[in-house]
Amino acid sequence: MKKYTNEMKRCIKLAKIAMGHTSPNPMVGCLVINEKGKLLATGYHKVCGENHAERDALLKIDNAQNCTLIVNLEPCSHQGKTPPCTDIIIEKGIKRVVYGMQDPNPLVAGKGLEKLKQAGIEVIGPVMEKECKKLNEIFYKNQTDKKAFVVIKTATTTDGKIATYTGDSKWITSAQARERTKTLRRRYDAILTSASTVIADNPNMEHKKKIILDRELKTDLNSNIYKQGNIYIFHDENIKPKNHKKNITYIPTPVKKNKLDIEFVLNKIFELGVMSIFVEAGGKLNGSILPYADKIYQFVAPKILGDNSAKSCFDGAKIKNIADCTKFKLEDISIYKPDILLTYSKA
Repeated sequence: MKKYTNEMKRCIKLAKIAMGHTSPNPMVGCLVINEKGKLLATGYHKVCGENHAERDALLKIDNAQNCTLIVNLEPCSHQGKTPPCTDIIIEKGIKRVVYGMQDPNPLVAGKGLEKLKQAGIEVIGPVMEKECKKLNEIFYKNQTDKKAFVVIKTATTTDGKIATYTGDSKWITSAQARERTKTLRRRYDAILTSASTVIADNPNMEHKKKIILDRELKTDLNSNIYKQGNIYIFHDENIKPKNHKKNITYIPTPVKKNKLDIEFVLNKIFELGVMSIFVEAGGKLNGSILPYADKIYQFVAPKILGDNSAKSCFDGAKIKNIADCTKFKLEDISIYKPDILLTYSKA
């Protein structure tokens, strides 16, 4: 549907302003235009608990009679932390609603559109549905699969190495690429890493939530990573923590083949209200999480180690046939000189 595509693009752009701040809610942008096509108001959902995009826009104008409202996600029809958006749309006298995609939340899922139709409002859509689903890929997975969205970030040489055989890795990529990593982290609810990474690199990984997989509880709680944020430590359920800090929650975890049960970890993360995780770890943990990954950010530096004993970015199970590879599709290529960022999504 070509009509309203420019307006929907603007809704998506507005929605992105709040990227990283709306979880567990989706990102939503909204426009209100009059009968002559003049833009009267814009709105977007800024943070969970505050006004949704439709209400944000409609509260800015006194008279919305016979206007068209464009929004990238179906207006909600249920009472949550804020009142139903369908109510204010009907009250304000909106004539037409153009939506990007249906809300996957079972509490809405078409009910909002039906309520608008019953009130005599013309409903048009979906418009740019593919792009709207991509915008809210995290929310979509949360609602349809009841699981956290999993992202792996890695920085490698051209031949896929993340460190020399001695463990030296500073720095494979440029300062520009590393700054981009910081902005990517902010999109996701929590960072996840391994005890091995904490011990080897002593990273800061500043974030509001951090998840450490420390099976044997061998990391030093004075390490940089523990100095900030709310932290969840997953550990062998047969080992009892000896040390405690206010910002740390210990989670006993089943062990399979001398490794923490990844499925248990991911399920528990979602139960804890973490809707998306940003994995920054070594090849072993990356390899274990790879089957569950929804997206991969791979920074690639124009450097070649050419050493089989160097550490690889993914160290998983042995595969005999190429046909059995874990498959992804290339989504985007960006340049952070002299490096490139390859973004993959699940095929």
